[in-house]
This record gives sequence, C-alpha cells and structure tokens, in this order.
Amino acid sequence: MNDECYTLPLIGDSAPKFIVKTTNGIIKFPDDFAGHWVVLFSHPMDFTPVCTTEFISFQSMLKDFQKLNTELIGLSVGAIFSHLAWFRSIYNDIKFNNLKNVEITFPVISDIDLKISKLYGMIHLNTSDTATVRAVFIIDPRGKIRTILYYPQSIGRNIKEILRILTALQTSDAFGVSTPADWTPGKPVIEPAPQTTKDMHKRIAAKTKNLDTQSWYLTFHDLPESEIYEKLTKKKK
Repeated sequence: MNDECYTLPLIGDSAPKFIVKTTNGIIKFPDDFAGHWVVLFSHPMDFTPVCTTEFISFQSMLKDFQKLNTELIGLSVGAIFSHLAWFRSIYNDIKFNNLKNVEITFPVISDIDLKISKLYGMIHLNTSDTATVRAVFIIDPRGKIRTILYYPQSIGRNIKEILRILTALQTSDAFGVSTPADWTPGKPVIEPAPQTTKDMHKRIAAKTKNLDTQSWYLTFHDLPESEIYEKLTKKKK
C-alpha cells in the first residue's frame, strides 16, 4: 500500500506556483495569468473517452469563459507529443454534441512526473496511485483558490455548471451579494444578513421594491442579467 501523502490546497489558499511545459509553450503560474480568473482542470491521461468529450465542450465554450476575463488550463499526465496527437484525433475523428473538427487552443500541461498533480492534491490513493482524479480549481485574479471540484473518472463534468459557478463568484464579488440554490444570472440574489439587532429591525421594516424580505436573515434582491454582464464584461451582453 502506498502511504505517501500529497498536499491539498484549500479554498482561500494561494494557488501553488509552478513553471511547466504546455501545448502552448512554457507557462509560469500564476504570474502569467495575473489579473485574470483561471479554470485549471485535470485529466488522468490522454485519449480517454470521457475526457475527450470534456475537451470538446470546454473548447466550444472558451469564448464564454474569456468574456468573463477567464482563461482555461488543462492538465494531463501525457507528454506534449501525446497531447498533440490527441488534439489531432479530436479534430479529425470525433463528433460530439454536433461539434466536429474542434481545434483545442487552450494550454494543456504535460505532467508526466505528476509534479503538478501532487502539488494540487489531484492524486487520491484509494482511486489510483498513478493517475490524477478529474479536478477543477477556479482561481481568482489575486491567485486565490475560490472553488474546488472533484469527479470520478467515469462521470463527465458539466461545463455549463463550471461557467455558472464562475459567474456566481464574480457576481458575488462585484455586487457584494450571495447566490441561492439553483441560481442563474437574472434570478434574485441574496443580500448579506444583518449583523446587529439594530440592522435586523431595519431590515424587517424596510420597504423597497427591489427587496423581498422572507425573514430578517433572508432577503432576496432583484439583479437583472443585463446589469450583471454589463459590470462583469464592461459591456452589455
């Protein structure tokens, strides 16, 4: 049994730094992405069926992520030449969700020595001691980890959900609000709960057309989708 322990960065931690080869050249992370959000996602190896479909979906939504000042970085344990061969197969051979001839343009890390996988806690020993689990790290422009997701190798990720989480994080930061269950842009958001008795009574007594106070600690606030994207993208969507 392998008892080796690997580090596991947590939400709120600074993203571990690294310099590594990718299909787009060498990157120094997070320095090369300063001022941008990043979605860093891992795959156990090249030419895996589930991961192939995810690459296509990520690529098809790349512009949606970039509109939100976000860059995608993939990771797989294969060598660069293996990554490139996989890309060619995706372009030449694969059709998924009516998408075909998809060219992968975001950088994919070559992690043959598992250095980055170990650095980010992507190896779970009860699953495998040689392959990364499929992880997602959402990292903000300050280099702080804001979301961590893990998936088993057999279940495809919902890329639209990752984009939704990213949008919710940016909306929360930009407007000082929280988002309720099943939130999507355009649905009401949640005002911060009062922190003092005085503010609690003010909240209960407040009568504002944009506020829906269900109880002193739960108040919904209308926030139009157009207003969100105007602020997040600096232009109306």
